[in-house]
Amino acid sequence: MARRLRPVELDFTATAPVRLAYTATLAAPPSAVYRSLAVEVGSMPAWFTAVVSAVPTADGAGRTIRLRGGIVFEETILAAEPDVRYAYRVDLTNAPGVTALAEEWALSPAGKGTHLRWTMAVDGAAPFRLALLLARPGLGLSFRDAARRLDQRLTPARPPSPGTDR
Repeated sequence: MARRLRPVELDFTATAPVRLAYTATLAAPPSAVYRSLAVEVGSMPAWFTAVVSAVPTADGAGRTIRLRGGIVFEETILAAEPDVRYAYRVDLTNAPGVTALAEEWALSPAGKGTHLRWTMAVDGAAPFRLALLLARPGLGLSFRDAARRLDQRLTPARPPSPGTDR
């Protein structure tokens, strides 16, 4: 059964009781990374394996995200700044214990590539917060895998130049 969460704004990503942040550097430029996050929403399952489906809603002002294991999020977009930031809050979910949730994907140039930071900001019952903190390493692994898969999708391997060894 879906429950309505406390509506939070973008500042929640800096003030939430539990904030998990992970970073990666991608070879793909910020414009390509942003496009995959914010424009090609439906492509998310191709690179973030925890996601079963991602569907834009409300003419792009929201999303419905389905995760492996049956968790569903109905989200509202809080920030969509091309090549800089994409953030959203969860309005409805069937996940137990959570009372507020927002995520932010921050992008900045890293040479010709992108420095990507994913922040998950959460509030909930004490057992939920503890479980989330215990899950921190697994969430980090999931993020790093997603970042690697996204980068491979956006910057396919090129054949070696003539005259170079493999």
